[in-house]
Amino acid sequence: MATGDRVGLRPVTYDDAVEFTESARRSTAHHRPWLFPPLTEDDYAAYARRLLEDPAKEGYLFCELATGRIAGFINVNNIVRGALQGGAIGYGAFEHAVGRGLTGEALRLLLDHAFACSGLGLHRIEASIQPLNAASIGLVRSAGFRLEGYSPDFLFIDGAWRDHERWAITREMTVRARERRCL
Repeated sequence: MATGDRVGLRPVTYDDAVEFTESARRSTAHHRPWLFPPLTEDDYAAYARRLLEDPAKEGYLFCELATGRIAGFINVNNIVRGALQGGAIGYGAFEHAVGRGLTGEALRLLLDHAFACSGLGLHRIEASIQPLNAASIGLVRSAGFRLEGYSPDFLFIDGAWRDHERWAITREMTVRARERRCL
């Protein structure tokens, strides 16, 4: 779908179950307490079904170009059309890909696709991040997101309601997307 210097971004498929869940299991210590991706093939099938069948969701994997190996995932959830034209992202890198800039490259590819007329045609992308997740905050900040607010008890994660910071970016805030404006 989209290719950068080191990663490619492509839609989630059911056929990714084995590689995705093996990488997720190996990355459990890295993901906790922030992320809980599917660890079994059955859980992955349900995850993929939600992404593939719900028109308010788009699911993508980013893969290393050199090896084809899945490095992580980025999903656009809660897509709202009409006056908003926006969605909320969730993402994660597998442990073997952490600290190499691959997630940042994948996020830029996703933003280009999300804001392009020929892609999702969105105007706004939001990311809700727990305040102590410094790596995730650094990722969105480096991509040009701005901090817009704080939501106490926002999402139910790991057995409790967790506070989140709300970060967002619009099409107009991205230099690459300005040339591809949609109405």
